[in-house]
Amino acid sequence: MCIGRPMCIVEMHEFFSLCAGPGDAQEAVDMSLVGPQPSGTWVLVFLGHARGLLEPEEALRIQDALAALDAVMRGEAPDVDRLFADLVGREPQLPDHLRGAAAPPDR
Repeated sequence: MCIGRPMCIVEMHEFFSLCAGPGDAQEAVDMSLVGPQPSGTWVLVFLGHARGLLEPEEALRIQDALAALDAVMRGEAPDVDRLFADLVGREPQLPDHLRGAAAPPDR
């Protein structure tokens, strides 16, 4: 499974940034796909490359979901209602670009 991780830019350089992830672990991230960004910007990182920009709220939701997956993989019972708070009490919705593909064909 391929999973991107939200990271926050600490320091921007010409082609890469120093980013902090959960636990304040820092790593160099290639910024070629998103361009230079100011410190404090959240990016979605996959295989050392920033793949897109994130709003802080979205970054937190992704971090919470990844924390839930990590807890399950360790055999723990995570607080699902807290870690997936954006999904509690509602049915998941398909993204707009997939809604037409999921509609039953007209007969």
